[in-house]
Amino acid sequence: MPQPPPTLVDKLRTICLDLPEACEEAAWTGIRWCIRKKNFAHVVQIDGGWPPVYASAAGSGGPLSVLTFRTPRPAAETPRFARAPFFLPRWWPDIVGLRLDADSDWDLIEPLLVASYCTLAPKALAAEVAAQRG
Repeated sequence: MPQPPPTLVDKLRTICLDLPEACEEAAWTGIRWCIRKKNFAHVVQIDGGWPPVYASAAGSGGPLSVLTFRTPRPAAETPRFARAPFFLPRWWPDIVGLRLDADSDWDLIEPLLVASYCTLAPKALAAEVAAQRG
């Protein structure tokens, strides 16, 4: 199975594991970050059309790294998620996909991951993160 580039995983790891009680684990493909068994970020490498569900959602057979994360409301209600580099997988209404490459804006990605975490985290942990980050 293709794996996301280690440098990309390291960048995501730095953001995700800075959040209270977040943990990292190998997923069925790629790497995911969870808060109490709820997946708030998942990075996958698409290559040769595999995995097909991600290749179809991203509209690419690869090679391409993609990140999925959660939003506080249905993703389709946010116009920016309807255009590149974003895409809308249809397996949950609040999930967004993001194509990652050398030009990815990490100043944009970090708050999206924090919001994803806060969407799924227990209220006390989400409040702690909000207080720390202003």
